[in-house]
Amino acid sequence: MRNIKLLFLILLTVSCSSDDDGSSTPPDGGGGGSQTNLPSNLVVILDIQGQTSENPDGDGSGIFNLTATADNAVSYGFKVDSADEVENTSGNFSYTVYSEGINQFPVTIYAYSSTNERISKIQNITIYVENGSGGGGNTDGLVWSDEFDGSGTINTNNWNYETGGGGWGNQEVQTYTNSINNVYKENGILNIKVIKGSNNTFTSARITTKNKFDFKYGRVDIRAKLPSVAGTWPALWMLGANYSSVGWPHCGEIDIMEQFEDKSYVQSTCHWNNNGNTASYGLPVDLSTPTEFHVYSLIWTDSSVKALLDDVQFYSMNTNDAMPFDANFFFIFNVAMGGTNGGAIDPNFTTDSMLVDYIRVYQ
Repeated sequence: MRNIKLLFLILLTVSCSSDDDGSSTPPDGGGGGSQTNLPSNLVVILDIQGQTSENPDGDGSGIFNLTATADNAVSYGFKVDSADEVENTSGNFSYTVYSEGINQFPVTIYAYSSTNERISKIQNITIYVENGSGGGGNTDGLVWSDEFDGSGTINTNNWNYETGGGGWGNQEVQTYTNSINNVYKENGILNIKVIKGSNNTFTSARITTKNKFDFKYGRVDIRAKLPSVAGTWPALWMLGANYSSVGWPHCGEIDIMEQFEDKSYVQSTCHWNNNGNTASYGLPVDLSTPTEFHVYSLIWTDSSVKALLDDVQFYSMNTNDAMPFDANFFFIFNVAMGGTNGGAIDPNFTTDSMLVDYIRVYQ
């Protein structure tokens, strides 16, 4: 029987609660103000990957997509069960479930007006994840994380400081330090801060999990806010754990998130050695709100590397036995200045930071 993908059109209505005077107010309204700007006619198209009449809960990949539209809406929010809400302006949302078997959970869809008033509806979803699938990986359990709780110095059980200048092979102008002025926790947020000093010098920080945590295959989620001033070059990335013995690019490199001179997008890239030559494959994705927090994710299996922005996949590369992506990798967080990809530095630059709320690894 020919498989037919079914699209379910869900007409979502807003339930209202009555006030003492008999009037109605929307659930989760934007501060209790006027409702003249309230969105309406919220419509969602649900697409469960591989869904057919014979497989109503999908093909076992655990992937579903939502597309939301509403009158008078400028942005949308999607909250899967108890996870953080993901907001965007497109109304498109993709999510992968990793727990094997039949999964049932609620998704709350929000439509926001320009004055932040919103309507919402809880939609229950049932989806099947086949053994060993879940988007191609078995990433259903948290195996390592750093929530960067509290304030002060970073946890050196998790992280190393890498220090020094010299351009790091890319003509960068910063010097990396272990100073608490350049890298520190503040109210549960990691700060990697670039500071301009005298004589047009710059200090920053670069931290790694080398010899403290490395892993092979899984899902990585990093919630971060990027610097915005011209000349900054932030990166959340990984190197093969055998880097010290085989060097780069033989060890392999996975850039979960890298941002260059143009702050309107980010990019994910893989680098490796191919018969003595450096091979690379990267793809960009638009960053519509570059001054806000976003979740940068990696899904890494024995056959592919995929990258997501706010749970929407934009990058996928198939791997094979000739590539170095079948061994352990460790993490690197840093903010460089200038160089081959940072671009021209704003002459009025004084300081800017990359902020990281958390990093979580699932297998």
